[in-house]
Amino acid sequence: MNQLAKTLIGLGIALVLAGAALLVLQRLGLGRLPGDFTWKGKYGTLHVPIATSLLLSLVLTILLNLWLGKSR
Repeated sequence: MNQLAKTLIGLGIALVLAGAALLVLQRLGLGRLPGDFTWKGKYGTLHVPIATSLLLSLVLTILLNLWLGKSR
């Protein structure tokens, strides 16, 4: 039971940090890059963040390769 509590606390902290990072990145303009598309229709809006997804994928790939490369 002790391990489950620690895991849940760790996941909670990770979610709070991820939420804070999203707020900061949104203020920096992430999600409104030139390759991000937004279509407004009669019944709703569709937002497709293609450029943001590619940028985040590139950054995370580089960071993970640097981090995992050092542990080998």
